[in-house]
Amino acid sequence: MIQAVSSSFKFRLAALVLALVGLLVVIGWTAQSASRRAGELQARLTEVQLQSFRIGDHIQQTILELNNDVLRYGLTRDRADWARFETTSQRLDEWIDQQRPSEPSDKEKHIHDLINTNYDFYMAAAQGIAAKVVTNTQPLIHLQEFTNFEAQAQVLLRLGFDLADAHRDSMTSFLADSNRVLSHLRTLLGVTLTLLAVGVGGLAVAVYRDLIAPLQVKLVENQALMERHEKLAALGMLAAGVAHEIRNPLTAIKAWLFIQQKHLAPLSPEHADAEIIAKEISRLERIVKEVLLFARPSEPRFSLVTAEEPLREAQKLLAPPLEKMQIQLLCEVQTPARIRIDPAQIQQVLINLIQNASDSIGQQGAITLRARTGFRRLGEQNTEVVILEVSDSGKGIPPDVEKRLFDPFFTTKDAGTGLGLSIAARIVEKHGGALQYKTQVNRGTTFGIVLPRAE
Repeated sequence: MIQAVSSSFKFRLAALVLALVGLLVVIGWTAQSASRRAGELQARLTEVQLQSFRIGDHIQQTILELNNDVLRYGLTRDRADWARFETTSQRLDEWIDQQRPSEPSDKEKHIHDLINTNYDFYMAAAQGIAAKVVTNTQPLIHLQEFTNFEAQAQVLLRLGFDLADAHRDSMTSFLADSNRVLSHLRTLLGVTLTLLAVGVGGLAVAVYRDLIAPLQVKLVENQALMERHEKLAALGMLAAGVAHEIRNPLTAIKAWLFIQQKHLAPLSPEHADAEIIAKEISRLERIVKEVLLFARPSEPRFSLVTAEEPLREAQKLLAPPLEKMQIQLLCEVQTPARIRIDPAQIQQVLINLIQNASDSIGQQGAITLRARTGFRRLGEQNTEVVILEVSDSGKGIPPDVEKRLFDPFFTTKDAGTGLGLSIAARIVEKHGGALQYKTQVNRGTTFGIVLPRAE
C-alpha cells in the first residue's frame, strides 16, 4: 500500500514537473514570437512609410522642377533650360516605370497606369510650349499659353498624393493584420499564465515578474511606437502638401516679380518695395524648405572625421556674429576619437543648437562646445560613444516648454517654425545616435549629440 502511494506520488510529481516544463516552453516560445513579430512590425512599418514618402514626394518635387524649367524657357528662351527639362523628364519617366511594385494592389496598379498616361499628356503639353517658343516672334510667351501645361502638371501632382495614399492604405491593412496576430499572442500569454498560476503560484509570480512583465511592457512600447510613426506619417504628408501648395504659386510670383523689377528704376520707391517683397518671398521659401526637410529628411553621406572637426567648423562660422552680441563661443576638445558622420548634416544640427543657445542668452554670455567619450545605450546594447556638447549660460528651459521641446511646429519664438529640434533629432537618429539634454532654470542648458564611436 505504501509502495503504491509512493509510486502514485512520484507519478503525480513527475506529471506536475512535465506540465510546468511544458508551460515554460510555451511561455518562452510566445515571448520569442511576440518579440520577433514586434521587431518585424517596426521594420516593415518604417519601410512602407519611407517608400510612401519617397515615391509620392519624388514625383511632386520633380514635376515642380520641370514646371520651373518650362516657365524659365518660355520667359527667357534659354536652350539650357529646355535641355535640363528633357534630361530630368527622361529620368523621371524611367524612375516611374521602376517604381511599379512586383505585387501591387488594384488601387496602386490603377494609379500607376494613370500616372503613365497623364505623363504622356504632360510631355505633349510641354512640347507644345517649346514649339510656340521656337515659332513665336514675340519676346515673351504669355502665361495664358501655359494653361494646358499647368493643368496637366496639377493632375500629376494629385496622382502623386493619391499614390502616397495608396501606400498608406496598404500600411493600414498591414497594421490591422499585425494587431490581430499580437492580440492572439496576448491571449495565448493570458491562458498560459492562468494555467501556471493554478499549478504553482509562486513560480507563476516569479515567471511573470522576470519574463512576462518586461515582454508586456515591450509590446505596449512597440504599439505606442507604431501609433506615433503613423501620426508622424500623416503629419509629414500634410506638411508636404501644405508646403507644395505654397511653393507652387510662390514660384510664379517670384518669376513675375523678377520680370517687373527689370522695368523699375534702381533707386525709385517702387524698386525698394519690390526688394522688400523679394526678401519676404525668400523667407517664405526658407519656411517651405524646413517643412519639406521635416517631411522627407535626406539620407546622410558618411565620412570618417575626428570629433574636433565639426566643432571647430561651427566655431569658425558662428563666432564672429556672436561676438557682436558679446557672446563667447569656446571650444574644448578632450578626445582624439573619430566618428562616422555626414559633416553637412551634423553641422546643421550644431548650428541650430548654437543659435538656440544664443537666443537663450540674449546678450553677454558664453557658449562652450565640447567633445568627450563615454558609454551609452544605443538600440539594444551599451556602446562606446562620442558626445558633442553645446553648453550655454542662458536662462534654461522652463518645465512647461520642456514637455513639448521636440514636438513638431511647437516654438516660443515669434519668427520660428518649431521644426529645428525635430529635424535635428531625426538627423541624429539617422546617424544611429541620440539627441539628449539637461537644463536648469537660470543656470543654462547642455545639449549632447550622442554618436557611435568609429574604430
